[in-house]
Amino acid sequence: GPQVPVRYRQDWATTTPEQVDYVAVSPVQIVSVATSMIPFLEHDDANRALMGSNMQRQAVPLLKPERPLVGTGLEAQGARDSGMVIVSRTDGDVVYVDAAEIRVRVREQEKEDHGRGQGDTEKNVKLGDTFSPSPRLPITSSSSSPKEIRYVLSKYQRSNQDTCLNQKPLVRTGEKVVAGQVLADGSSTEGGELALG
Repeated sequence: GPQVPVRYRQDWATTTPEQVDYVAVSPVQIVSVATSMIPFLEHDDANRALMGSNMQRQAVPLLKPERPLVGTGLEAQGARDSGMVIVSRTDGDVVYVDAAEIRVRVREQEKEDHGRGQGDTEKNVKLGDTFSPSPRLPITSSSSSPKEIRYVLSKYQRSNQDTCLNQKPLVRTGEKVVAGQVLADGSSTEGGELALG
């Protein structure tokens, strides 16, 4: 069966998952998402780290965001979990891209899956569905070929904090995409990574 790395007394070994009693806590699990974005957090004074995580929450979405030069490795996961990036639900080929929408033709072997992708547990996705992260934009069935999934992008929408919400496509026509790949950046992301400055 599968083997997992374990720590037993003072030694590292591998064993089956059934023999594992405890899972070690990652240091990142103790702090918030904003705090986990601070590189070399353990070297910061506690008061300065607290101020840094509070100031990240006050960041205004920029028209031209830049991802950090020095990061912690959690920027992509933070951007994905924010719900502002558009993620492909299925493997396919990009057939159309403009500022307002992205259309992906589902690959033949994916049709039996009904377009289910990674993390899609709450509802089944049917071929021809349209996905929109904004509640203002209705989810409608695509009028084009039923083998295509249409993703609608938010363009210069007003947020509840009176800031600008804008999504920009990252893919080009003809590009092959896989389930879980970021198709469009959100307001505070660049290249699928959280970018606050």
